[in-house]
Amino acid sequence: MDLILASASPRRSELLDQIGVSYRCEPADIDESRRDGEKPGDYVLRMAREKAAAVAARHGGEQIAVLAADTSVVIDEDVLGKPADRFEGLGMLARLSGRSHSVLTGLCLHTPEGGSEGELVETRVEFIQLSREMCEAYLATDEPWDKAGGYGIQGLAGAFVSSIEGSYSNVVGLPLAQTWRLLSARGIAGALEVKSE
Repeated sequence: MDLILASASPRRSELLDQIGVSYRCEPADIDESRRDGEKPGDYVLRMAREKAAAVAARHGGEQIAVLAADTSVVIDEDVLGKPADRFEGLGMLARLSGRSHSVLTGLCLHTPEGGSEGELVETRVEFIQLSREMCEAYLATDEPWDKAGGYGIQGLAGAFVSSIEGSYSNVVGLPLAQTWRLLSARGIAGALEVKSE
C-alpha cells in the first residue's frame, strides 16, 4: 500500500527516511486554529486526524495510507506555536528557560480498510537557565522560526536541554517507535519489516 506523509516538514521526512519507509509528501493545508478551551492533547490529536482525513479525501477509492502528525510545545497549559517575530521568540525562550515543558505530538494513520487510528505522545524536556544574550544569539540564526516553541532540539538548541524524558524523535517532530508500531500493524513496515519463513 502506498503511503502519503501529510506534511511538508523536512524533519518529519528525515525521520521517516530513518526507518526505511517509502512514502511521498502531500501537505494537508487545513485550518490549524485551536478551539476555545481545547486542551493541548486534544488539539494536536484533532489536528493529526484532520490532516489525515483531508489528504485521504483527495484520494477516495485509492489504496493509500495517510500518516499525519501535529506537534506542539506546551508550558503551563499554553500551546507555543512557531514564533512570528523576534519579540515573540524571546518571550517563548524566556518562558522555557530553567523550566520543564511538554512536547506533545498527535499521530494519526488512515487506511481505507482500517479507518483512522490515533495516538498521543508526550515528552518532557527541561531547559537550562538561558541568559538574554544566549536567547538573542539563538534568535539571530535561521533555526527557531519554523519550529513549535521557537527551538529545534536537533540543532543549536540541543545545548539548552539539560534533561529529556521520553521520545527524542517526538521533540524533533515524529515519534519513531509509535510511528513504526502504527505502520507495521497495517503492513507498512519498510526496512524493519520482519519476513516470515
